[in-house]
Formats: sequence, structure tokens, C-alpha cells
Amino acid sequence: MRILVTGASGLLGLNLALEASQQHEVFGSVNRNVIQTTAFTLLQSDLTIPGALEQILDECQPEWVINCAALANLDACEANPALAQQLNSEVPEKLANYVAKGGARLVHISTDAVFDGKHGGYTEEDQPNPLSLYARTKLKGEKAVLAANPQAIVARVNLFGWSLSGNRSLAEWFFNNLSAGNSIMGFTDVYFCPLFVIDLAKFLLRLLERGSRGLYHVVSSECSSKYDFGVRLAQLFDFDATLIKPGLVSQSGLKAARSPILTLKSDKLSKELGESTPDLKSGLEHFYTQYRNGYPEFIRQMKG
Repeated sequence: MRILVTGASGLLGLNLALEASQQHEVFGSVNRNVIQTTAFTLLQSDLTIPGALEQILDECQPEWVINCAALANLDACEANPALAQQLNSEVPEKLANYVAKGGARLVHISTDAVFDGKHGGYTEEDQPNPLSLYARTKLKGEKAVLAANPQAIVARVNLFGWSLSGNRSLAEWFFNNLSAGNSIMGFTDVYFCPLFVIDLAKFLLRLLERGSRGLYHVVSSECSSKYDFGVRLAQLFDFDATLIKPGLVSQSGLKAARSPILTLKSDKLSKELGESTPDLKSGLEHFYTQYRNGYPEFIRQMKG
């Protein structure tokens, strides 16, 4: 298939483009010339500029489009609400309209943060209540996508893996600090279900292959506190786990509001594909294996 991946320099976008390029013809849209690769075709485009979306769609004529472009930094969204609205809400709506007219299939990436995290165990049927500007713009974006293109897939995700910059995922944050011997805080009151990025990429491609549509939670089958996640990573890499001090998110000084219990159920996804997503043990082991095989260096060598 001819696949367009927007936001192809981000954590999910780059790993997904590399994974998909093993079997498909992939085009990756990036805002700036930040990566160099022969694995897929790069298209430099600022999606916020009028006409940019139409241009890249006309240029590559994709059969599948996976929209990973977003302003995902919570505090950056609070500081620049206009850009957050544009990238997280308006661009996805325009893309959904254009893709629907052209007959391609679309996957739009959303977030678990659309929920307030008061109780956890959220299904696709539960009512979202976003706390941060980032989450509010992402919820608006997913609603706009499904309204404009009911055949689209919207995937609410939480993920970890190795990124171009080396600091885009919580797993990298723990790795960077622990490998440097830094004492850090791990939240004992924030729970999540992060899925290893390569596993996420594979499940998204399977949804496209199956011709699925609608809203799906694509997260790990196992959830944990962020503190426990860090400790498990430390033990796997043989770091000093006592460097991670248990703490509360209220003690962190973070500006944007965080939802405390973002445990999502992915039963709908499992029923659709006949397979459950991997657990955290599997994901962390793959993260460690990639490190041992030099994958972080391989990714960083792509920097433009």
C-alpha cells in the first residue's frame, strides 16, 4: 500500500514509518528537514499553511493515511493555545475531509488524556472530560475527524519507545536520568497503560488491513503507576532503582493538569483483531533489546 505518515519525525511517526516501510511504500511528512533516511520518502511540509495538506496528498496519492502530527507537549499547549488548536483540532478535521474525498483510509492518533482520570478502567463508551488544553484540543480533533469521515479510525494511545531526540517518552526520561545516576521522582498516584511503540505501529496497521472504523483504545493490556514503570525499567537495565523516589504529581511543579488514573480498556480492539495487546513486561523487554542492538543510535543517525 501507499501510506502517508504525518508527523514522521515524532516518536510514533518515525517508528511507524520505519515499521511500515518493510512491507509498504511509505511517505513521511515532516515540518522541517530534521531527519535523513532512505527507508521512506520524506515530504517537507508545514501542515498549518493553507493548501499544504492538499499538496502532499496530491503528491503521494496515498491509500492509507496515518496522522501522527500534533502538539503533544502539555505545557507547550498551555503556552501556545492557538497552535495547539490548529495542530490538534483544525488540521485533523481538514485532513479527514480531504482523505474522505479522495477515498483513502485514515487513522488519526488521539490520547488517553481525554479522560479526567477519576476512576480509570475507561472504555470507548465512557464520556471524556479532558483537564488540560492539550487534552481538550485532542478531543475536539477526534470528534471532528469522525464527523467529517465516519470511515476513519481514531486511536487513543499511550506509548513509549526510542525517539529521534532521545527524550520523547517516559521510558527515555527514566533511562537518561538513571544512566546518569540522577535522583528522580516517580509518581505513585498516576497510572497508565503505555504500549511499546513498535507494537502500537503493528496494531494500527492491522486495523487498516482489516478495514476497521471508529474509535479504539490501543494501549497495553497491563497498567501500572509511573513509579512502578520506572522501577521495572531500572531493574531490566540493571540501574539503581533506589534513585527513583516515590512522590505525588502535586509535588512535581508541572504546569498543565494531569489525569491521575488513565487506565483504559482495550477489549474492543482485542475483539476486533482477535488478539490482546502485549503487556508491560513484553514491551519493556523489547525496549531493552532495541537498546542492546543499537537501535537508539540508529535512530539518532537520522538527524538532519
